[in-house]
Amino acid sequence: MSNRTAKISRKTNETAVEVSVNLDGTGKADINTGIGFFDHMLEQLAKHSLIDMTIKCDGDLHIDAHHSAEDTGITLGQALKEAIGDKKGIRRYGHFDLVMDEARASVALDFSNRAFLVWNVNFTVDRLGQMDTELFQEFFQALAGAAGLTLHVTQLAGTNNHHIIESVFKACAKSMRMAVEIDPRASNQLPSTKGAL
Repeated sequence: MSNRTAKISRKTNETAVEVSVNLDGTGKADINTGIGFFDHMLEQLAKHSLIDMTIKCDGDLHIDAHHSAEDTGITLGQALKEAIGDKKGIRRYGHFDLVMDEARASVALDFSNRAFLVWNVNFTVDRLGQMDTELFQEFFQALAGAAGLTLHVTQLAGTNNHHIIESVFKACAKSMRMAVEIDPRASNQLPSTKGAL
């Protein structure tokens, strides 16, 4: 199996983002976006996917967190896509239904190279820490677009907004772990009848 790692840098007038990933890691995380709650969620994404992630974002937080959240999603998506490579041997699909206390989230995803987000998550507060709750959809939209990921996110239960979004990130992580793992029964096969992904 080839080295399934990637390092991507992205610089705009609004942000400077650096991301590195190792798909065959242990879930180590070195995260600093300047947004504490976002960092906490990205650490969950690394830990429960077993994908080592280093994410650094220097963004225009004096305006708000929008550009930092979106550009982090873009750069992380690009890194995941590069690390996966030609997709031979991966399981491709992942799904996980995860509970966190009263909250429950379902995530299903497909590294299909067809970017699409279905987002059914409802918050009852506008902010968690320094993070506007509407920016979580922006992050996942950017991630799906850059990674070529079909991503369905559904909140099934929950009243505590922290628990709701944390269950989403953890369910996404477990789904990603499943999807990017090498299938030992098909390690040299592309997981598609089309012959291309």
